[in-house]
Amino acid sequence: MNILRLKALAGAGCFSIALIGAAMHPAHAGGLERGGYDIDLLFDPAPVATEAEATYVMPDRKYKNAKGPGGTDFGLGTSADGAEDYWVPRIGVKAQVVQGVDCMVDYSQPWGAHTAPGLWNGAESNVETDIKSNNYAGTCSYKFDVGKGQLRFIGGVFYQDISGFKESLLAPVPGLIGRVDLEANGWGWRAGVAYEIPDIALRASLVYNSRVKLDNISGTLDLTSVAKGITPIYGENTYMPDSVELKLQSGIAPGWLAFGSIKWVNWSLLQSVAICPQGTQAIAACYTGSPVEATSLDLMYRDGWTVSGGIGHKFNDQWSAAGQLTWDRGTSHGYGAQTDTWTIGGGVAYTPQPNIEVRLAGAIGVMTSGHSGTVTAEGYTAGTDASYDFGNDLVTAISGGIKIKF
Repeated sequence: MNILRLKALAGAGCFSIALIGAAMHPAHAGGLERGGYDIDLLFDPAPVATEAEATYVMPDRKYKNAKGPGGTDFGLGTSADGAEDYWVPRIGVKAQVVQGVDCMVDYSQPWGAHTAPGLWNGAESNVETDIKSNNYAGTCSYKFDVGKGQLRFIGGVFYQDISGFKESLLAPVPGLIGRVDLEANGWGWRAGVAYEIPDIALRASLVYNSRVKLDNISGTLDLTSVAKGITPIYGENTYMPDSVELKLQSGIAPGWLAFGSIKWVNWSLLQSVAICPQGTQAIAACYTGSPVEATSLDLMYRDGWTVSGGIGHKFNDQWSAAGQLTWDRGTSHGYGAQTDTWTIGGGVAYTPQPNIEVRLAGAIGVMTSGHSGTVTAEGYTAGTDASYDFGNDLVTAISGGIKIKF
């Protein structure tokens, strides 16, 4: 293989092919994941690089054969829309501080969910749920020569705030709707290692992102449709999950790059989060099954696994393209509608000038069928307020981004 030619063809344009694949990830994320974590900008060889991208995801999940508690048909409808479209933005700046030391700051929205099935037979479980997040991160790395390439140590911290609400029917009568509003925040950290051989566009990275402890969950419980007043509430201490991701890429022929990744996310941390009225701490602690528990946020997740692989090609100094296949193991296992998803994606990168790159990507996938009903874990049973089926449904996404280097 002509190494110099491979470096010229695979080094610049194809180096960002993996970013095209990463931009398509929200189309198949499990749990509450939307943008997840992404530090690929840290590896850009330019002294300064800025990046902005946004992904629009369109899941077409449909509920059917819905029934209320005990299999009751309330006449509110046996079908409903199970997911809403959403945006996932990301922006970051990376700079070389001194020789061998690079640092990056970025803003993203790693977690989120939005479902609005409205009034249906399962409305005692959910009328509308909307969860949002903001993540502010700083990550640095130190690299030095080892063998034919460079070894890089990675470390960083991030702060996230999370907020959202859930509305559900208090009784099978339209208008009797209760609402829970919650917010929380916390800190996390990351650590990792990477090895790179730029001459053949090879990079292998392993990064761990820590849990984020949410020990200050607070909000309000609105039951004004059946009672007077709004009750201040707080939540049981919980965590957003930790994760481990292995990414690989390498030039395989002049102008060609292969890439892939394996990621594990500890979603089984989130089972049922108890919600209790403020001022009841002296009576009992807030936990699932507590005598002071007012309601709960039931998720009942299992761990998530995502495996992806793809091929990229640089046609010339201006145009590159990539294709990717991804499997995402569903985090629902009998309760909820997050089943396995298979996604095919593709994207192009256009470089009108050496320091400017524009990217456009798209993805289409299948969310597999299943059933949601009662599930028991750690002595707690969720899903008694609704049951429903769902078929093999379509999910699509489009993504655009721009990178400017100095």
